[in-house]
Formats: sequence, structure tokens, C-alpha cells
Amino acid sequence: MNIIVAENSGFCFGVKRAINKTFEASKKNKKKIFTYGPLIHNNQVINKLEKLGINSIEKIEDAKNSILIIRSHGVPLEIYDRAKEYDIELIDTTCPFVRKVQTIAKEYHEKDYQIIIVGNPNHPEVIGINGWCNNEAIIIESIDEANKLSVFDKICVVAQTTITLEKWNSITKKLKEKAREVIEFNTICLATKERQDACAKLAKKADIMIVIGGYHSSNTQKLYNISKKYCKNTIHIETAENLPLNIFNKDDIIGVTAGASTPEWIINDVINKLKEKVGN
Repeated sequence: MNIIVAENSGFCFGVKRAINKTFEASKKNKKKIFTYGPLIHNNQVINKLEKLGINSIEKIEDAKNSILIIRSHGVPLEIYDRAKEYDIELIDTTCPFVRKVQTIAKEYHEKDYQIIIVGNPNHPEVIGINGWCNNEAIIIESIDEANKLSVFDKICVVAQTTITLEKWNSITKKLKEKAREVIEFNTICLATKERQDACAKLAKKADIMIVIGGYHSSNTQKLYNISKKYCKNTIHIETAENLPLNIFNKDDIIGVTAGASTPEWIINDVINKLKEKVGN
């Protein structure tokens, strides 16, 4: 059995930064600490935070007189003002790549461009970006939705940082027909693209691909879809406990990749269990 781990697997810069700042805050502060929504889409990390007394909230008023951590996905602009109303101390761990998208959306909205976000309308990052342009962005995630758009005078297009380049290219090509002036900002995170490219490369030569990450993690789901395109024997698991050991053979080439919210220790647990139960 040959186990190959894809390059750029596991925590991305933004997630690692958010987690480090959160653990630092827990050591330095006696105040109650909350996160605005789950810090990352990984149940095992969330459980560790809860053991430290750091819980997730959905309503900002629930963090009154406390410390509130803004996760790497970012939040709508109004949250910063509302935090002052409730005497909340903010620790902002918004990923710098996400902040760039927020800033672009705000700037071009103020210049009267119709903001279009290519991404998942229910993803916290997209909800946050929309909140930087008065919640007036149009959010699309398919060519069909792009086809149905009205024609505008001028539009500014940005991307959820974790979408695929393939999706971005196909949708922006259609959007060029929808306005007299179209400004595009390909705001896909470079680390996301590198992770997806490495996943595709490995999937092409693997007998079985294992994608590790939270079942509710958007970027992990995209890795699964990319891998499945090139390797039909692709499985998505959260932890080593989810491994279907009966599908592996000793002569398999096993590819392993992991989402941006997957810690290294979970990846190592999966590899160690494979070696122990199947053999290397």
C-alpha cells in the first residue's frame, strides 16, 4: 500500500491564523469568549474550543459585555457597529483574502456598480461580503442563474474565495453579456486553487482517494467533487473512525487530501489507522 498525501492539505493560512488567535485569547482573557458562528467547519476543533468554554453564538447580543471572535469567513459591516452597542470586545480574525473581497464590494457599490458575487448564497463568507455592500449584491452560483439576470449599466463581479476556477470562468464569461461595463475581480484564494490542483493531480493516479474534512465544509465538498471527477473510488470522511477499511487492498495507491479546516492531527490519525489496519 502506497499512501500519498496531496500538497497543501489541511489548515490554510486564514484558518490557522483564526485558531491561533482564539487559543491565545483563551489564555490571556478572563472575560467570557464567544465566536460569531462556528469558528471553522470542523466538529473536532469545535469540541476542543467548547472544552475551553468558548462557544458559538448566532445573535450578537448574546455576547454582551464579553469577547467576540470574528471567524476567518468575515461578517457584515454592521456587526462592528452593533458590537459597540453591546460593549463587546472584538477579536477580528477575518482572512486577509476575504477582507480584500469585502473592500472591493464596498468600494464599487459606492461607485454605483451592481455587485455580483459568484458563490453560495448561504455560505457565511458570502453573507459577510454582501453585508459590505448594503446587502444589495446579486449572488449566483450557476450559469443558469447568470442567464436569467437582467442587463445592467455596470457590474462588478467578485468570487467567494473557495469556488473553483472552472465555475468562475464559466459564469464570468456569461456575465460579460449582462452589462455595458463589467469589472471582474478573480478573488479566489491562491491556496484554494493550489489545493484543488494538487487534489486533481493526485486523484488521476490514485486507486482510492480519501478526502478528509467536515461534512459541512464547503471547500472540502469541492475537493471531494474534484477528486470524484478523476477517481471514482473517492470517499469523504471527517475522522479515522469513518474509514471503511474493507475497501482497501495492500497494493492500492491511496491518495489523501484534506480541507482547509482539517487539523494535521486528524490527517495523521487517518494515515496511522490505514497503516495499522491495512498495512504499508
